[in-house]
Amino acid sequence: MQEIVDEIARLLDASVTIEDRSFHLLAYGAQSGDIDTVRQESILRRRASDEVRAHFEAYGIATSTVPVRIPGIPGLPGLLDRVCVPLRHGGVTYGYLWLLDSGALTDARLAAVTPLVERAAAVLAHEARTGRARLWDFFSADPATRAAAALHVTGPVAAIAVRTAPDRAAALWRLPRGVLAEPGDGPEPLTAVLAPASQAPRVAGTLQTTYGTAAGIGGVREDAGDAWESWAEAVLALRIAEHVQRLGPVASWADLGVYRFLARLPRSELAELAAESAPLGDLAGTVESYLDRAGQVQETAAALGVHRQTLYYRLGRAGQLTGLDLADGRDRLLLHLSLKAAALTGEPGRYAPSRRTS
Repeated sequence: MQEIVDEIARLLDASVTIEDRSFHLLAYGAQSGDIDTVRQESILRRRASDEVRAHFEAYGIATSTVPVRIPGIPGLPGLLDRVCVPLRHGGVTYGYLWLLDSGALTDARLAAVTPLVERAAAVLAHEARTGRARLWDFFSADPATRAAAALHVTGPVAAIAVRTAPDRAAALWRLPRGVLAEPGDGPEPLTAVLAPASQAPRVAGTLQTTYGTAAGIGGVREDAGDAWESWAEAVLALRIAEHVQRLGPVASWADLGVYRFLARLPRSELAELAAESAPLGDLAGTVESYLDRAGQVQETAAALGVHRQTLYYRLGRAGQLTGLDLADGRDRLLLHLSLKAAALTGEPGRYAPSRRTS
């Protein structure tokens, strides 16, 4: 919302504020030109007084579908000329865009910012529809917190966790109706999303491609009350998408196989398992490729682009380094799981062992 205000202020060279339909301040731009007491009080107190609200509503702003020009009171610095642009979406007024007018805000100039006005209205409509900061509560593992969220959603649904790119903000107002979303806080925030199960893959792909770095989709839940379980899976799937290149950048919980079990392990146990294959070094890619292909030497050699004798030499060397016998099924299983675990202990996006060829 702040980005919208700043852009409108830049385009119109005017002082801009946005309030919700209860006249609570949501965002404001830098002051341009004269300022009046009403604007000052709105910014300082975060809302307009009842007297100011009644004065403005007398001009029909709550039902108007076009900008409303409200004259100031001559000789009174407390109220200058201003334009009120109702923020309407789907025939409903969700808030107001206010512009102090020195006389330069012609109808043509106001029309030029119509797309931004529509965008602001859509943001407010989306927030009203989702109950604002309720989705994170709905995903809580605590039953009381989930109940307090009071979201009314019908299944089947799937949760989506999106890692938001640091230089981009997700345009959540563009999501399809029925999709709930809420951004998180922090230096590397997640965006929490709840979507009808049939739309989840498309929504996750769109958010990742346009605004995020990676996304995870949780398992489908027929009962929306169990969506918190899908959210826990979505966060784990996101972690896998960030660490295992061939499964990202959008990973679906249902498609992750053994990674579903590895991702649930505590980090200490994951690191302990990964340590079994650590001595392999640059041979990790060769061994994993061999194990991924169920020990088929010819197929593995072709995939790696090496002679079979070269592959045999590398596998023999791998056995010496790890102390494990690749001819023994139990040792093969341990080494295979260790290589998968190693992917989840590295830096996100930097280690994808299935793509290594050495």
